[in-house]
Amino acid sequence: MILSQQIAAMLEEMLREGGGEISLVRNELAGRIGCVPSQINYVIASRFTPERGYLVESRRGGGGFIRIRRVVVDETAFLRRLCLACRGSVELSEAQGYLGELVRQGLLSVREAKWILAAMSDSALSPVNREGRGILRGSMLQTLLLEILAEKEEEK
Repeated sequence: MILSQQIAAMLEEMLREGGGEISLVRNELAGRIGCVPSQINYVIASRFTPERGYLVESRRGGGGFIRIRRVVVDETAFLRRLCLACRGSVELSEAQGYLGELVRQGLLSVREAKWILAAMSDSALSPVNREGRGILRGSMLQTLLLEILAEKEEEK
């Protein structure tokens, strides 16, 4: 497992143990893990985003901290926000993150997410040029999200 995945896994475990919220000192965590503090920043900025259901607050300076909080969001608002995030080109890693969040929110099963991710993979989209794959992937995700949203609204 690469370092960024290890850091993300450690933070997610800390969040589970902390009831969905943790406060940490970046330098202390970096020392514990054995990496540079900027690596912690990178993982938090790329994996603990509002689209993935997290709020991040930080304060710099001597008593500085980073607080990560898992938020429970209204499903409809979440789906609409995710739909906006999928406009344009979507990288495979982004699609994986979005699908993972749909699984965490209970909107997709793990099995469904794996199938969708396989259909969005670079190998499945290989007839399309690299730039076109991201655009196609974004379109596929938006279509999926709109279907889930329509289903949720029918349930009401």
